[in-house]
Amino acid sequence: MRLSPDDRPSRFRNAPAQPEPSRQLRNPPKRGNKRSGGGGGGKRRGGHRRRSFLGGLFYWTMVLGLWCVIGLGGLIAYHASQLPPIDQLTVPKRPPNIAILAADGSLLANRGETGGRTVTIGEIPPYLPRAFVAIEDRRFYEHFGIDPIGITRALVTNLRGRGVAQGGSTLTQQLAKNLFLTQERTAARKIQEAILALWLERTYTKDQILELYLNRVYFGSGAYGVEAAAQRYFNKSARSVTIAEAAMLAGLVQAPSRLAPNRNPEAAEKRAQLVIAAMADQGFITQAAAKTALTAPAEVPERVGAGSVNYAADYVMDVLDDFIGAVDGDVTVLTTIDSKLQASAETILVDALSAQGAKLNASQGAVVSLAPDGAIRALIGGRDYTKSQFNRATAARRQPGSSFKPLVYLTAMEKGLTPDTIRDDAPVSIKGWEPENYSRNYRGPVTLATAMQHSLNTVAARLIQEVTPKEVVRTAQRLGISSALQPNLSLALGTSEVTPLEMTAAYATFANGGQSVLPYVIREVRQTTGKVVYARKATSLGQVIQPQYLAMMDTMFTGVMNGGTGSKFNIPGWQVGGKSGTTQDYGDAWFVGFTAKLVTAVWVGNDDNSKMKRVTGSGLPGEIWGKYMKAAHAGAQPIPLPGGFWQGAPRPLDLGAPVAEARQPEAPPPTSDRAWVPPAPQEKNFFERLFGG
Repeated sequence: MRLSPDDRPSRFRNAPAQPEPSRQLRNPPKRGNKRSGGGGGGKRRGGHRRRSFLGGLFYWTMVLGLWCVIGLGGLIAYHASQLPPIDQLTVPKRPPNIAILAADGSLLANRGETGGRTVTIGEIPPYLPRAFVAIEDRRFYEHFGIDPIGITRALVTNLRGRGVAQGGSTLTQQLAKNLFLTQERTAARKIQEAILALWLERTYTKDQILELYLNRVYFGSGAYGVEAAAQRYFNKSARSVTIAEAAMLAGLVQAPSRLAPNRNPEAAEKRAQLVIAAMADQGFITQAAAKTALTAPAEVPERVGAGSVNYAADYVMDVLDDFIGAVDGDVTVLTTIDSKLQASAETILVDALSAQGAKLNASQGAVVSLAPDGAIRALIGGRDYTKSQFNRATAARRQPGSSFKPLVYLTAMEKGLTPDTIRDDAPVSIKGWEPENYSRNYRGPVTLATAMQHSLNTVAARLIQEVTPKEVVRTAQRLGISSALQPNLSLALGTSEVTPLEMTAAYATFANGGQSVLPYVIREVRQTTGKVVYARKATSLGQVIQPQYLAMMDTMFTGVMNGGTGSKFNIPGWQVGGKSGTTQDYGDAWFVGFTAKLVTAVWVGNDDNSKMKRVTGSGLPGEIWGKYMKAAHAGAQPIPLPGGFWQGAPRPLDLGAPVAEARQPEAPPPTSDRAWVPPAPQEKNFFERLFGG
């Protein structure tokens, strides 16, 4: 039964009548029938569905984007909370640098964690900072610390290359990392880096940021900052680098180890070419300048020598604290070192050991050269600083052998003896101690001048017995030897250990008119502002050798050089004094000598105290001393020794029993002053004498 419209349920009562399905199928609308409303109605319902889909997509995209923003904001807030409060954030101080200069103002070395001093933008050529901008951050002057364009460009390049070919970090971000963060590659560090970059851009000008960057970035080989890098790779200041050198430095920061020009010059040059091209492309240099830089690439000078200036620099650092205390900022230390003498001493020492060291089993050496007032002109602490940083010139205590004898003779002169005093060169036994001459031959009665000239051990032994070991110790201390000396009889033959610096200082007293000497290496210390924080004032520690005794000693010293163990090393035209020294079993060999211009000590030996092969003070050390001193005095006007010479004044009474005076004919100069020296017996104390201990 068919219901009428009024008989339908109420929910259908007002609904429009629907055609029966069967009727729709029997009479389908024809295509193209303008009256067909079904097709039109269908299109309207499809468009509605499409609009709903797009609207939903937009809606959910907005929701997702909002949550991403919230999440990113939370992430940023979290990592920002791990940083110090922005209002308390400050750029950490750069570790201070100590620039150590030679007496002529040339740089000897840098000390400190950075390897070079701070430079300002204004004192370096404009193309140097621009080289870094060109290759590291071409939009540096346009972005706000983070460069979205640069990041996008880096991402695209890296995706195309299927690797990491470019980085998106700006110079400001790199600076933030260097100042505040570690080098780890994490998302957390990158977020903090971006936050800090924004703070830097808000706090500093672009030039200030660039200046901070140039002074903090790492260039490899321990060089932090562009000044340290220029000194390290080109032996010059950043103020003097060329465009080609600037490009090489700028290219280096991408990978300091791989692109170091002293290790991989080809890779460094290829990278520098990219920098030069970028500088020209961005208008930082002209095309002509770029062409010149490409045709004349930077060259890294070969480092020659054994790095001996570092021994001098280390000694400067050892004593610097005594003058200025803790270093709070960059300082410049002007020293007394003569760079030419330093280089000469190094070359002569190294060449001599290279030529003869293996044959003679002599592996090490040291040279100390002072002006007569104590200013250190050259200081070589070893054969090769790169292999051993132990400073043998200042820290190694070694037996001086017969080079110590002049202090015994000086004590005897001050007790009333003279160079003409006669003593017997004959076998001697003192409480069981029986020192012998090197030749095992004896001359009989000789003057003290002859005994010192030929380094006769028996006479030195008799003298120390006369004047007592304690008096000799006092004399040595008065002349500047601070090492502990054993007051026994064998002290006469140099069995107590001293440093080469001490021996040189003691001999300086004989060269300067008898004044006490305290070796010094620092003349002045300045801050980068120009403020002088220390300046050495000329001081005198007083007369420690009276003129008459000084004249006697200088007469005896020159006798050694004119007819004794130092005769092969004399300097024509100059008054020269000196003394060789060799210890028992050839463990140490010395030559110490002076003119009115320079006082120099040379030591040769082995760190493990092993025996050398018959190396004496008048052998290898004397040869080194002679070559160095002749080179140092070349072209200089001879200066007489200030102490003058003893003219054979009436002799005071001799100590001890009188000995018949007789002068022996001069013998050929001995080839060595070494002697076989049995250990000297120690004096027994009261209880030992009483109980026989």
